[in-house]
Amino acid sequence: MENREHPTDPTTFAVIGATGKTGRRVSGLLEASGHSVRRLARGTSPRFDWDRPDGWARALDGVDRLYVAYKIDLAAPGADLAITRLTEVAREAGVRRIVLLTGRGEPAARRCEEVVLGSGIPATVVSASWFTQNFTEGSMSDALGTGVLAFPAGDVREPFVDVHDIAAVAVEALVGDGHEGRRYEVTGPESLTFGEVAALLTELTGRDVRYVPLGLDEFRAAVAAKAGNEVANLLTEMCREVFDGRNETPSDGVREALGRAPRDVRTVLAEAIGTGETLPEV
Repeated sequence: MENREHPTDPTTFAVIGATGKTGRRVSGLLEASGHSVRRLARGTSPRFDWDRPDGWARALDGVDRLYVAYKIDLAAPGADLAITRLTEVAREAGVRRIVLLTGRGEPAARRCEEVVLGSGIPATVVSASWFTQNFTEGSMSDALGTGVLAFPAGDVREPFVDVHDIAAVAVEALVGDGHEGRRYEVTGPESLTFGEVAALLTELTGRDVRYVPLGLDEFRAAVAAKAGNEVANLLTEMCREVFDGRNETPSDGVREALGRAPRDVRTVLAEAIGTGETLPEV
């Protein structure tokens, strides 16, 4: 898009969730272009904690444009109330643009989208499919060491999206023109099963990785043992909801926002694995 602000202008960008997969990439892209970025998370100063709204006004003081990634997922109970309060604080702080990351195909996320788009602040929604980087960063990357990719998705296909593409769309929406009121569904260019991803991981790493489809109760128990019942219940219900085939068809959000095709799963995995950073010791 044209008519971007000059990177030396005084606009202050803030990124909520700056330590997460998308937030740190959004922050990096903005900073690489010369923009002033306030990275916000529970460990930053000023601090931003979703559970401590009394500190939000200070965190957003002087912020012009805001990227928002909610903790865990917008499907969490009370997320719509938190997003509503955030938009109120942002409006009082003088925020002039918001970009909200949401999960594709989640009714609870759509309610949060409606809150932001109806807040009176110019806003854009980036609704994303499951991240390709989930297989190389975080808990799913364990499969590279254990050889087992266990997940309750059956044979449902998912158009996994590159997190770098999500960040690029978010940054375009923050700095470019013509994105107000838009909702971009961002996915990869093709839909794969988890079994096909496991086969790709095997091919690219030379290590045997097999997909084991879990039942929902089995998945809930496994997550609860690591992260507690609250997270386990949320992720299980989210999987029950979105892995019913509703999200199998890829969308054109990346091309609509950036004028180019999204990156495919093979390219993203090969790049990540090629760095060696994702491969655990065996």
